[in-house]
Amino acid sequence: MADNLTAEQRRKNMQAIRSQSKLEEIVTKELWNRGIRFRRNVKDLKGKPDIAIKKYKLVIFIDSCFWHVCPIHANIPKSNETYWKEKLSRNQKRDKEVTEYYLEKEWNIKRIWEHEIKNDFDKVIFELEEFINKVKNTL
Repeated sequence: MADNLTAEQRRKNMQAIRSQSKLEEIVTKELWNRGIRFRRNVKDLKGKPDIAIKKYKLVIFIDSCFWHVCPIHANIPKSNETYWKEKLSRNQKRDKEVTEYYLEKEWNIKRIWEHEIKNDFDKVIFELEEFINKVKNTL
């Protein structure tokens, strides 16, 4: 299927896509305010985790419901359906590979869905803080 936008319009659309989501920003800001120190979007770690603490071998991924195909909220766009099914399937496969990679390397990994943050922000922050502190205390 041909693109409905001109090359210039497509370029502007793609430039507007942020590498870091608003949800990521509010979660990391709250954790930082609570005294938890970490790095964001670490390029030299597989999958470029949203939050990473190398010292504790800990990574956290914040997965959007659309891009990571949430079992509750996922939907496939009606236009160019074949493309989107393949694209989102590749994303799921990559997520699985990244998770398996960290588990094999004995890293501590946690994945959070976008809807969990939207539904109960305080609970997510509490669970993340608990997860991080548990990992810190086992070393």
